[in-house]
Amino acid sequence: MVPRILARSATVLAVLLTATGLANAACRADRAEIVGPEGAVAAFRVEIADEPAERQQGLMNRESMGLGEGMLFVFPQQRPLAFWMRNTLIPLDIIFFDETGMLNVIQHGKPLDETSLPGGDSQYVLEINGGLAERMGIGEGSVLRHPAVDQDLAAAPCE
Repeated sequence: MVPRILARSATVLAVLLTATGLANAACRADRAEIVGPEGAVAAFRVEIADEPAERQQGLMNRESMGLGEGMLFVFPQQRPLAFWMRNTLIPLDIIFFDETGMLNVIQHGKPLDETSLPGGDSQYVLEINGGLAERMGIGEGSVLRHPAVDQDLAAAPCE
């Protein structure tokens, strides 16, 4: 009887750690996770924009994007970044992260707006559907977990 209780307890503990984000997750290139300060995890299936032409194109001219999808922009090093919404047809939350994956700022992009949206010194930028960041509790203290983040510097390293 004791081994059965211990086995159940271990299973419950593993589920709780995973659900709260306290256990490091194995990273995948097509998945970006945002780990909140309380350990909650928001995950998105992402396209990677890590080449200049891909970063320049971004999500321009797309009419829609799935709720759990996004685009992760990866720059070679941390530097002052700003985005705009030229030819972007859907509202976006543009989430800027520093070289450790720590959230810098969230900007709210309006379709077709060419206003510069600064992100401070950043190396990674995640674009998701507009309004999702607030609804999912993504904000101050949140961290990006992804294999593109230098794992020696990562605030939320992969397994």
